[in-house]
Amino acid sequence: MWKEWFYFTKGQRIGIITLISIIICVMIVDAILPSLFPKHPQETDLFNQQAKMFLDSLQVESKTNHYSNIGYAKSDDKALLHSKEYLPSPILFQFNPNTLDSIGFVKLGLKPYVASNIIKYRLMGGRFHKPNDFAKIWGVTEDKFTELLPYIQIPVEVVASQQTNEAYASIKKKDIILDLNSADTAQLQQIWGVGKGYAKRIVAYRKRLGGYVSVTQLHEIWGMTSETYAQIFPHFTVNTLLINKIRINKASVERLMYHPYLNFTKAKAIYDFRRNISHINNIEDLKNISELDPATLTKISPYLSFD
Repeated sequence: MWKEWFYFTKGQRIGIITLISIIICVMIVDAILPSLFPKHPQETDLFNQQAKMFLDSLQVESKTNHYSNIGYAKSDDKALLHSKEYLPSPILFQFNPNTLDSIGFVKLGLKPYVASNIIKYRLMGGRFHKPNDFAKIWGVTEDKFTELLPYIQIPVEVVASQQTNEAYASIKKKDIILDLNSADTAQLQQIWGVGKGYAKRIVAYRKRLGGYVSVTQLHEIWGMTSETYAQIFPHFTVNTLLINKIRINKASVERLMYHPYLNFTKAKAIYDFRRNISHINNIEDLKNISELDPATLTKISPYLSFD
């Protein structure tokens, strides 16, 4: 029995011999290497000393650069921009805040971040139409504005052009009259009180209705306030010839319920009623449908075709 524990196949015996050979080789190499490549303590110490000197020189240089360039460190930006030593003595001269560059603003005694604010304001479409507008820039103190005010020169044509454009826009928008059933969103936005949002809603609701039969239907548009309605009402007319009517004797339930004045219940009732009588001749026939109240019949009537 015990012999079975010490019995190995031929392959196992080869593997064991190979493993033992590798272990012996490693031990021999480990014993021989020190004699082949002896250590030189002096050279090692010299290298360590040189490395330490090099690292020390880097640290000294780093500290020197830090203190010589401290003005550019992010942590000291704010202190630098607000320090008196940073800004040169102001040189006052006449300037146009709409065209002067950032260097010019700094020469006037404004801090760099204030000059940057002015440039950003102009890049975003901002304009100075009058000298007092300059005081609105963040960072321009009351004392600094008072000092610079006599030197601010805005050409007359800039102010005049702004006033002319505003006057033209006012006349243009006050006099315009549009047809609600044909005007597109761009035309609608020419009306005072009609922005992009309202224009899109007016056109979208017109599509669902099939056209407006009265300007008063603008009240039904989502978000329409009484103030806005009163403001835009005089600028619209309605051409009822452009109304797209529903062919009630052929329309599906889906087509009927697409109209704002009909929901699924009412549309299904019309559809079922039509199937029972085969043809709807006029609005009087629809009065037989209990789901259709008088108010609904009155509103939907202009949108129905009985052919």
